[in-house]
Amino acid sequence: MSKRAYNFNAGPAALPLEVLERAQAEFVDFRETGMSIMEMSHRGAVYESVHNEAQERLLSLLGNPSGYKVLFIQGGATTQFAMIPLNFLSEGKVGSYVMTGSWADKAFKEAKIAGGAHVAATSEDKKFLAIPDLGSIKPADNAAYLHITSNETIEGTQYSEFPDTGSLPLIADMSSDILSRAFDVNKFGLIYAGAQKNLGPSGVTVVIAKEELIAESPSNIPTILRYSTHYKNNSLYNTPPSYSIYMVNQVLKWIEEQGGLAGVEAKNRDKAGLLYNTIDGSGGFYRGVAELGSRSIMNVTFRMESEELEKKFIKASEQEGFVGLKGHRSVGGLRASIYNAVPYESIKALTDFMSHFQKTNG
Repeated sequence: MSKRAYNFNAGPAALPLEVLERAQAEFVDFRETGMSIMEMSHRGAVYESVHNEAQERLLSLLGNPSGYKVLFIQGGATTQFAMIPLNFLSEGKVGSYVMTGSWADKAFKEAKIAGGAHVAATSEDKKFLAIPDLGSIKPADNAAYLHITSNETIEGTQYSEFPDTGSLPLIADMSSDILSRAFDVNKFGLIYAGAQKNLGPSGVTVVIAKEELIAESPSNIPTILRYSTHYKNNSLYNTPPSYSIYMVNQVLKWIEEQGGLAGVEAKNRDKAGLLYNTIDGSGGFYRGVAELGSRSIMNVTFRMESEELEKKFIKASEQEGFVGLKGHRSVGGLRASIYNAVPYESIKALTDFMSHFQKTNG
């Protein structure tokens, strides 16, 4: 096998090598059925056991909270932006949104189309380079829910703790930091995450929701867009993205082997610490973008003194086997996405490269 790339892509992103190798070993003949799992009926017992196992394993990693159900839905987090207001905004209600950057803005715009959206707090005055102070979050009086984006991949910001919304359902887009650290699921009414950053390959979106929220949905929205449809059919109403779900199950197994969320979080904080220390210790040659208290441990954004130098950095990094260090086209700069599956060795190689680049270009 050729040398593995140092993969810092923002998504689809790095998967654990052990997971890829296990999937490779089972690819053609899954559990001695003479078929790949991709070829099986989603109504068959073999596939269904994997499907149920993935749901159970996810809840187990989250401490088996009672009254929650895991759904597997297609369409990415983008479909969830629309499903949430369609399902939860009854007459006279609005969705309250904390505006933290590009992804929060997309969710907010869908709610505006679907019925009504309200800004509960914003960090626009800080160019979205910080998470608003939790005390500044004020949901509307007629809010059906409060929506947050737990980690903004483009700006590189992340909530260090979550708001307490009392009886108002808290809904979170956790696409880019789900299972990167321990947190209390019971604070949330619904969590959703596209799989392609921390959970597996693209193709499936995981929803973890309080059953009371999703048991009944409005009958005036399309059947496939009702949470109740997926809830009542155990996410098997139509053909699920079966291979993606199988891969999610493999990744969850791998997270268990890392010591669960506590083990993964310790590794993630070590990785992020190494990279931020290199940036902060460069005497201004590299400059962190997000404000200190809001820095993400998943997406590290940074700049250099000129775009020319940044282009030179990208070109030199690609020649050394680094992939995905260019910032999002909407903001420019540099970004290293260091999700669960990106090994410490890749971060160490990156920081060594950064130090060398500074010596030769500083």
